[in-house]
Amino acid sequence: MKNEKNNWFRLDNAGKLYSSIMSTRVSTLFRFSATLTEVVSPQILQNALENLMPRFPYFQVNLKSGFFWYYFVQTDKVPQVEEETFYPCMNMEMKKRGKFPFRVLYYNKKISVEFSHAITDGTGALIFIKSLVVEYFRLKGIEVQESEGFFKYDQKPHEEEYEDAFKKYYNKKIPKLRRKNKAFHFPFRLVPKGIYKIVNGIIPVKLILSKAKEHNVSLTEFLLALYFQSIIEVVYSLPHKKRNRLIKPIILNVPINLRPIYPSKTMRNFFISVTPQIDPRLGTYSFDDILRYVHHYMKGEVDKRYISQQITMNVKSELSIIQRLFPLVLKDMILPVAYNVLAESRYTSGLSNMGKVNMPAEIEDYIERFEVIPPPSQGNIIKVALISYKDKLYITFGKLTNNKDIERIFFRKIRKMNIPVKIETN
Repeated sequence: MKNEKNNWFRLDNAGKLYSSIMSTRVSTLFRFSATLTEVVSPQILQNALENLMPRFPYFQVNLKSGFFWYYFVQTDKVPQVEEETFYPCMNMEMKKRGKFPFRVLYYNKKISVEFSHAITDGTGALIFIKSLVVEYFRLKGIEVQESEGFFKYDQKPHEEEYEDAFKKYYNKKIPKLRRKNKAFHFPFRLVPKGIYKIVNGIIPVKLILSKAKEHNVSLTEFLLALYFQSIIEVVYSLPHKKRNRLIKPIILNVPINLRPIYPSKTMRNFFISVTPQIDPRLGTYSFDDILRYVHHYMKGEVDKRYISQQITMNVKSELSIIQRLFPLVLKDMILPVAYNVLAESRYTSGLSNMGKVNMPAEIEDYIERFEVIPPPSQGNIIKVALISYKDKLYITFGKLTNNKDIERIFFRKIRKMNIPVKIETN
């Protein structure tokens, strides 16, 4: 909700949590990148950013602290684009005076934006980078005709883009969901702080889609089943005593964009997580067993009635009680611990599919690829994100460990289907 008179607005339900749990390990930053076919001009990129910011006023803000809450205050200043020099998605001191909740980076042919989940979700960030790339090429003399999936610099923002859609669609009469089980966690050693390992698999999208179609499932469901199967292999590769001590349900966090389900134009956070789970203590599972379960689970859970329960749970959660009742100084101490106990302990890992990126025909051939990197998390030390552009699917593992077992098993399974996988790491 925006306060026109004072030029400030409250954080949304998710943003309140993320602003208090930020740390070196849990930066809350995620990244979208666009790799061009030519070296990026920093000056043109800066000009593009300056032209674009009035179209995204809800991102042109600084985080401020009150007695009970953080809140965003709009500013006339514009971020400066920076040359990339460090690991992706690492700590951004958003709480310092004059700092923005996102940054724009360039390196060689690549343009990247890193957003804190305190300000927006993947959908909002993807619209922003697409808009930035379109404006960059406009300044290079290439105008585009269409405007689907991005915003043009000279458009006016819609008032709904500011809204807290969680609050708008919250219904206090709907009962909360029951708390989830505690999940299996990878027993791998953490890398030193400040390091984030990235492993990117590049796959012909038609080949992997045809495999999903053979099983009459979506690409997300197919890859979720592969990921479950890979984690089960890791569980059973552990020494017997260690496995018996650590074994729990494998629970995956799968974000669902709510904008196609509810009529909202919000550019802030508006997603829920569905959590398919496989319990290896119950016996062995074939790939078809897992796929059948995942397919029916996703069909059942991505339903407006159950999603309403999720929204209710998010607004009414134990974490929200802490957010409402405690002064900010106590929130910043308590919430990171509570988040780990009440949220991250309930997931093994996460898989997020940002879908297919389409760009205007006039600039499509000037863009080689898009990638997405999930936010690092100490509780879920491995996460997966995927995005496709043109004829390629980019599957990115973000890790706070040097262990390579999960992605090695996962990509090996894809290669066994006679699908080529090109691997890149940072």
